[in-house]
Amino acid sequence: MYSTDTPVLSDHELHTLLAEDVPFGDLTTETLGIAGHAGRIRFEARDPMVVCGTEEAVRLFALCGARSELQTPSGRTVEPGTPLLTATGSAGALHRAWKSAQTLVEWCSGMASSAAAIQAAARRGHPDAIVAGTRKNVPGTRRLAVKAFRAGGAVMHRCGLSETILVFAEHRQFLTDASPATAIADLRRQAPEKRVVVEVHSLDEALDWAKAGADVLQLEKFTPEGVAEVVDALGTRGLTVLVGAAGGINARNAEDYARAGARLLVTSAPHQAPPRDVQVRFTA
Repeated sequence: MYSTDTPVLSDHELHTLLAEDVPFGDLTTETLGIAGHAGRIRFEARDPMVVCGTEEAVRLFALCGARSELQTPSGRTVEPGTPLLTATGSAGALHRAWKSAQTLVEWCSGMASSAAAIQAAARRGHPDAIVAGTRKNVPGTRRLAVKAFRAGGAVMHRCGLSETILVFAEHRQFLTDASPATAIADLRRQAPEKRVVVEVHSLDEALDWAKAGADVLQLEKFTPEGVAEVVDALGTRGLTVLVGAAGGINARNAEDYARAGARLLVTSAPHQAPPRDVQVRFTA
């Protein structure tokens, strides 16, 4: 079982975040002469949200020399005012970690909350529908994006090219004379333990690749009505294949796609989700 309540970034990576924000010290805190003063900081949810990234935020404060305490782990759904974490230490330590930690939690929680909303909508359409997140994250942020999707109750479509077989039209252009059946047979010989997923753009393509033995059909930019047509045609022909929908899936239409027969909803929407607001309170 994947756990979202542990940090997914190493201390080295967290130090890199701090170095980006505080490359040569905190000029304001040091110039004011308050860096050594004792203080306390508290993060609270200002928005309703699915929390994500608090484990990394707590570790950021610890790496700066503060004593930090996690109060709400990733994956929890909270209301405004819910305490997320606290840290005590010098003003210098608290100010050094403050903005990196806050921004990380807000950004991750925005993705997690979006993923949760899409998953909830999909389950209203069918209780077995699963939302899967794409790898269209900001480069360099994949582990945090994966954590956020999982915190929101979704799964990952694929974390990279090395783990799954997904045949696009852009692959098929290079197959020249190979038929769908030949392509599927070649894939099964080379990677017998993998399921074969094929992206299709029409009913005819869906039927051709289903007959050839594809395990999963990924229907690209179909309407819910188009998905229902494919599902009905597959059933009429006795073809058993998992039907997924991709392209423009969001919380507003996920229920319709799941109700139409898509059991896997592939989405990039959480990657563009607005951050959730985190209230930060300092006490001297």
